[in-house]
Amino acid sequence: MPEGDTIHALASRLRGALVPGTLTAFEGPPNGPAPGVRLDDVEARGKHLLIRFAGDTTLHTHLGMHGSWRVGPAGPPPTRRAGPPGRGVVAVVATDRATAVCRDTRVVEVLDAAGVRRHPWLATLGPDLCSPDPDLDAIAARLGAFIDPGTEIGVALLDQRVAAGIGNLYRSEVLWACRIDPLLPTGAVDEATRRGLYATAGSLLRSNVYAVPRRTVPGGLAVYERGGRPCPRCGEPIRSRRLGEQARTVWWCGRCQTDDG
Repeated sequence: MPEGDTIHALASRLRGALVPGTLTAFEGPPNGPAPGVRLDDVEARGKHLLIRFAGDTTLHTHLGMHGSWRVGPAGPPPTRRAGPPGRGVVAVVATDRATAVCRDTRVVEVLDAAGVRRHPWLATLGPDLCSPDPDLDAIAARLGAFIDPGTEIGVALLDQRVAAGIGNLYRSEVLWACRIDPLLPTGAVDEATRRGLYATAGSLLRSNVYAVPRRTVPGGLAVYERGGRPCPRCGEPIRSRRLGEQARTVWWCGRCQTDDG
C-alpha cells in the first residue's frame, strides 16, 4: 500500500503535470468538474490525494493496496468501462497539458468544500508526518486521546487519527530504528519515546519522498519483509507476525527491540 512519502511524491508529479491547466475532459464519479474548469492544486494529506478544481470541487482518491495514478501526454483520454467496483480505469483528468489516469481503487469521489471538511477520514487525520515540521505535541495528545493504553504500539502507529502517513513498512522500520518492541502496550511507552517514534517516522518519510527505492538504512530496509534474515544491527534473525484487528504483518528484531536489548 502506498504510504505518505509515495502520495506526496505523486502529488508533486501530478501538480507539475496538470497545474496550471484547463480541464479538457473528466471521467469519474458523478458531479465532476466540467471541461473548461481550471485546476487549482494537487494536495497530499497523509495517504490521501486531493485534486482541486476552481468552483469548489475536489477529486479525492485513496489508492489502497493496488491503486495508481499515471500521467501521460495531452490527447484523447481513455474511456472508463463498466467492470467490478474499484477495478480498471476509475477516473481520468485530462487538461491541455497532460492526462492523468487513476486505476484500481475503490475510493474515488467528488467532494465540495463542506464534504472535504466533514469527510469521516479526512476530518480526523492527525498531523501529516511528511510536512516539514509536524506538530509532535498534537500527535502526543492524539495518541493519548485515540489509543487505548493496552493497544500494542505496533498497532497504534498505523492509526491515521494520531499522525498521517505511516503504513506497514514505516511502522516496522521506525520501531526498529527506535529499538521498540511492536508488542509493547502503548501505555508502557514513555512520553519521550513516543515523541521519538513519530519524529523518526517523519524524518524517514520525508527523506524518501523522492527516493527510489526507499532506504531507511544504508543499502535498503532494516527489517520490513526480511523475516529470518539477520538484523543489520546485531545479526539476530528478524521475526514476523500478524498484529491487530487488520492482521497486518510486522517485522522486528527480538534482540534489539527489547527492554534489555
